[in-house]
Amino acid sequence: MTVTASIDKNPVIANESFVLTVVADDDVNTNALDTSPLMQNFIVGRTSVSSQTSMINFKTTRTTTWTTVLIARKTGKLVIPPLLVDNQQTQPIALTVLAAGDPKANSQQDIFISSEVSAKEVYVQQQITLTVKLHFAAELKRGSLTEPELEGANIIQIGKDKENETIINGRRYRVIERTYAISPQQSGQYTLKSPVFSGEIMMPSTRRNSFLSFGETKPVSVIGDEISLNIRPIPANYQGVWLPSELLSIHQEWQPSAQEFKVGEPITRIITLTAAGLSEEQLPEIAMPMPEGLKVYPDQAELHTGINSGRLVSQKIRNFAIVANKPGSYQLPEISIPWWNTISNKLEYAKLPAQNIIVQANSEQANQQAVISPPEQATTSNSESKTVIIEKNSWLQWLFLALWLLTAFAWLITSLLSKQAANKKQHKTTRVNDSYLALLAACKQSDQTEVLKLLVPWFNSISDRNISTLDQVIEHSQSPALSQAIQELQQSCYGLQSGNWQGKALLNAIIELNKHQAATQTPTHFALNP
Repeated sequence: MTVTASIDKNPVIANESFVLTVVADDDVNTNALDTSPLMQNFIVGRTSVSSQTSMINFKTTRTTTWTTVLIARKTGKLVIPPLLVDNQQTQPIALTVLAAGDPKANSQQDIFISSEVSAKEVYVQQQITLTVKLHFAAELKRGSLTEPELEGANIIQIGKDKENETIINGRRYRVIERTYAISPQQSGQYTLKSPVFSGEIMMPSTRRNSFLSFGETKPVSVIGDEISLNIRPIPANYQGVWLPSELLSIHQEWQPSAQEFKVGEPITRIITLTAAGLSEEQLPEIAMPMPEGLKVYPDQAELHTGINSGRLVSQKIRNFAIVANKPGSYQLPEISIPWWNTISNKLEYAKLPAQNIIVQANSEQANQQAVISPPEQATTSNSESKTVIIEKNSWLQWLFLALWLLTAFAWLITSLLSKQAANKKQHKTTRVNDSYLALLAACKQSDQTEVLKLLVPWFNSISDRNISTLDQVIEHSQSPALSQAIQELQQSCYGLQSGNWQGKALLNAIIELNKHQAATQTPTHFALNP
């Protein structure tokens, strides 16, 4: 048996994939190829294996072919080392890796990724944005884009994908743009790893008879450049909740007007905290101390998050109902929230200054109190005796009333706890149902972007897996209908001649797979079919 190795191009361009083909002239085990020697200088992608048997002039020939997608980790002169297949080795291959802008490159890349970060030197927990653009001039059959990676950081996609076209050096590219919000949680020097795109592109057919030929595909993978980040620690002299932001403000609103305070009538003070580049979870609690004579009843805070110029803008809104017990002049103390200005690199304070309010007497309450007459005092010994008896009976009545209230309160607490436990149990099942139903709704509306976002979480929920790409969904689902539908979706999203995608085929495949999984798993693990 002999084993040979070859590559589809040389030189290659950095961050762009090339294909290594290893052929054994025998029928050998598909796991016989050891690719571990490649990992030192290359990113090793998916390996596909095929076997072929042919007979010419009554002579039988068998071959086993391995196709592996590789990306060079660095530029310059590299060597693809000998690879072992059943104790037989391939010959080493000398390889030249050129930088993307190298004039020696024979042609422009068919597909590449560019990445841009909003800042390379930031504070811990300060949000930065990463904009990733996938450029492709070839026709894609299918593909998927992984998430960027940064050790010890929170990463979320913000907004939806954007699509446009551009011309680079006279060649037209389709561009898919995606934006991420990244919040580093550890200080130090770190490397932000770019997303990796893996897919297949259509290739011109090599068959002479085009009438009988089918479109041929080629696996491709590309990765963007890594970005070095310097994450600064929290300044030693900073005190309070750490809030690194480009802008943080606080303001108030009164309903009704703050000049109309009356005893016993509530007035609402609405305080809004707005921050750029912070998530709603990072916003601190809003406390409002009250002077004696005023009672405050706070509502639960409302949290809102939106996108403005590619950055997260979060708000925390809290309503405080204030009621005065007596008339007079009251001073509400200052509210001050420290935050770190990441533009000027200094400590600042968002403040509501101290405010004086005047509470007027309530004439309506005074009139109501005047109607009630004070109890007459007893003057005779008989009336004194009668008063004693009334006080005794009143005391017993209050005792019985207190016992009844305690019993009712205990029953109410028990009912609430039971209802809360039932709601938690129901919510656990409903959460899976919601994921499934949201995906069905997106398919019915033929919403490509929403379907791409929901497919992987839905499959993880029904299979107890932790996958991250559509290729893995195709691999693990073992459903030809689902695989075909996903490929049609990817073709519509990434192909040069994308059409008006309809989600009916994918909808049917999802329902069938969900039915199959529901029949083989415990009933509470899966969503109900519509």
